Amino acid sequence: MATSKRTRTRSYYAGLDIGGTTIKCMLVDARGKQAGQIVEVKSLAAQGYRKTFSMLKKALKSLCKNADIEVDAVKAIGLDVPAPCSNGVIWARANMAADWVGVNVRERFSEAIGKPVYMTNDCNAAAYGEFLLRPKYNGSLLLAAPGTGLGGGLVLPGGAVFEGTHGLAMELSDITVPFREGGRLPRDSAGREGALEAWVSLVALRRQLLRQLAKKKYAKHPLNDPRIPIEERAFKLRNFAEDGDALALEIFGRQGNILGYAMADVASLFDPGLIVIGGGLAETNQEFKDWYLERIREGFRGRAGACYQRNPFDPSQETTTFEWAIGGDGAAALGAAMKAREL
Repeated sequence: MATSKRTRTRSYYAGLDIGGTTIKCMLVDARGKQAGQIVEVKSLAAQGYRKTFSMLKKALKSLCKNADIEVDAVKAIGLDVPAPCSNGVIWARANMAADWVGVNVRERFSEAIGKPVYMTNDCNAAAYGEFLLRPKYNGSLLLAAPGTGLGGGLVLPGGAVFEGTHGLAMELSDITVPFREGGRLPRDSAGREGALEAWVSLVALRRQLLRQLAKKKYAKHPLNDPRIPIEERAFKLRNFAEDGDALALEIFGRQGNILGYAMADVASLFDPGLIVIGGGLAETNQEFKDWYLERIREGFRGRAGACYQRNPFDPSQETTTFEWAIGGDGAAALGAAMKAREL
């Protein structure tokens, strides 16, 4: 009974990472240590924010049950959303229903749950989570996360998340790169010519895969089956790359080079010191990850100024280093929970 009483009086903070499909949730205590296990529930984001609110409440109850605490012990909530947002208001729908846009989600969920709420976008939260998972590192950390699109987040030295005036900073997908395909600048999902997302995203992989499969040398490739939707074939491309498939490596190799080229321009603006690559590729085997990271470095070296590559006073020291994300699916939930703790 004494242990239960102490548990009830301790303070906890929840991080709720809202995705287009699922919500990943984490609980930390006042010391920042994880309590219980990560919980995952459906987000129902395409059905409107009220439906998602009901799932958030369900997730919070599950978190507390797993940690053997009362919901009242949770003092604040950290939310992150897969869309641009400012001061709790979502500016664009992304993978969510239209009713999310223009609503002060932070304020409404705080009223619904009866607790203070911190809110940011998912890549900011994930970048902060990755920063926290590197306690010996205190410089800037830039996260580039290829997925369906391309997300980005920046943590400044000391741990401050850089969000810009309106919370809209670090939209890496919007960066323009000069690479052409068939003599033209490809367009991203929003129709923008030459956008980085037109090269580094799952949507881009679909276009690139179809283009490569049209070549005679890949006529008999296992992925050259029009009966299988291109979305499914592009999703499988990662597995082929892990197995050393020439087609997959050709596509991912160019993608890595272009991503590195773009990161050189970002480095000249923010001097992050450490660039972390997240997204689904962080879950591939080590051999492919080593290979892909080297493709990024090649692109970076081809574009970045000398001072962003090596310390002029000690050439053995790299000015900008690259690493894979280490937080997995829990990085954003951790970042959101720890921001709630700061409240």
